[in-house]
Amino acid sequence: MRPRGVTNHFCRIRMPNTALNDDKSFLAMMENIRRTTMASVDEAMTMAPDHIIMGMSAETFWDGAAGAARLRENMIERAGGVGVTIGSQAVDAALKAYGSIRRIGVLTPYMPVADIQVRKFFEDMGYEVAAVTGLRSPSGLEIAHEPAQKLKRAVDQLNDSSVEAIVQCGTNLAFAKVAAMAEFWIEKPVIAINTATYWHALRTNGIEDCIDGFGSLLLEH
Repeated sequence: MRPRGVTNHFCRIRMPNTALNDDKSFLAMMENIRRTTMASVDEAMTMAPDHIIMGMSAETFWDGAAGAARLRENMIERAGGVGVTIGSQAVDAALKAYGSIRRIGVLTPYMPVADIQVRKFFEDMGYEVAAVTGLRSPSGLEIAHEPAQKLKRAVDQLNDSSVEAIVQCGTNLAFAKVAAMAEFWIEKPVIAINTATYWHALRTNGIEDCIDGFGSLLLEH
């Protein structure tokens, strides 16, 4: 997705690869993430970035729209005023870029406790959530190993005539190219959160390059 002249620099939000088999274990993972997020911002700032993308999305949905706004403000403050893109708000901006989308289906790799938070965020933002399909991936690492065919079936399950767009959450889910293909067969916007966050960071910084291969968002908006 990187246009010519843009450089990407990475640091990890440090977290152990704990098993995820229920809501309790998912909440434990979230606590691990919260303990190290701001330290990761500090590390990222040593690279003197013009903008920060938070490549971990569950926390960006927690406590709905108010929680998302609070998290972003805290990260901006920690980064000394550098702009920050977080997944939940980026997806909202992406949906708005298409116009009047109101009714959505949502795909996540999460346990039910996190799917509740995802639904709350979108409902806070005024969307009607037709359904949330949570894959309940067995660990943070295993999220990345969910097969593309399984993701295709999940899209088909979420899609019905009343749904205007499908949104995917969970940054470790390898969905960006699946989303681009899905738009072809369901003929609706399919928004992958990694695509949306990178798109949002580019457009926020006045970078208007159109990028092929990742769906209509990066190509047309």
